[in-house]
Amino acid sequence: MSTADAPPRAPTQPHALTHPRALPPSPFRSGAGRRITLDPQVPLRVFHLARRLTLAVVSIAWLHTAGDAARRRLTSRHLTAREAAYAASLPLPSRRCEWLAGRLALKHSVCAHQLRQRGHLVTNREVRVDAIPDGMRAGKPVVDAPVEVGLSHSADLAVAVCGPHAVGVDLEHRREVPPLLAELLTAEGEPHSADPERRLLAAMPLPLRWACKEAVLKHYGFGLRVDACEVALTGWRPDGRFSWRAGVGLLRHAPAAEGGLKESWAFEIDGYYLAVVST
Repeated sequence: MSTADAPPRAPTQPHALTHPRALPPSPFRSGAGRRITLDPQVPLRVFHLARRLTLAVVSIAWLHTAGDAARRRLTSRHLTAREAAYAASLPLPSRRCEWLAGRLALKHSVCAHQLRQRGHLVTNREVRVDAIPDGMRAGKPVVDAPVEVGLSHSADLAVAVCGPHAVGVDLEHRREVPPLLAELLTAEGEPHSADPERRLLAAMPLPLRWACKEAVLKHYGFGLRVDACEVALTGWRPDGRFSWRAGVGLLRHAPAAEGGLKESWAFEIDGYYLAVVST
């Protein structure tokens, strides 16, 4: 994979989303048997998941070290004039790199998804990315294509998910969780429960529990406008699937949340914690 200029176009072969440890077959395992890797040394990776989801991973760290000339080429090749002007208006170089990484991840996920699922060849510059301007869902990314997208940044990486239905994604880097938050998160799961899913949930790393909650809230477009405690985790399976229950506060804004979601996955990968959910 060349890093001289823009990250190359996403591969179209299927990849798999699996836990780093050996696990039973999961619906996110592809025929290729490959798994997601989260490596800041690699500019771009694209993974086609089961359930018609596409995940793009862009390295913020690589953009930081690529140099001004490479970032200008990336901007010229992949962004619209309006996007380029917005990027240039950001005062901090670190913020510009983070924003560019997120925009590239969104565009690559949409282009790769459209090519694989619909046979449509679309360039990154043709993908228009906007955000819902106001209301409870303000800031949720949307694109001018018949797909839904989600975006998350953490440490050296930006990740975007694209699919035919509403999606949510959250990425957290390995870190210490503040004591008060740790106390709230630890309350979920029972290490001595007769239910194996509740026992496994008790062993779920705290940052991954947070990622699960935030991914669910981002799926509905609310983010942290709704308290994360409104998503109560109830189980975690060995294949990575997690279960949850909506609280009254979430149901007030999203009554459909009572039925849960078709896909809710959580994995620890390469020092990161990734949660992906989809209708």
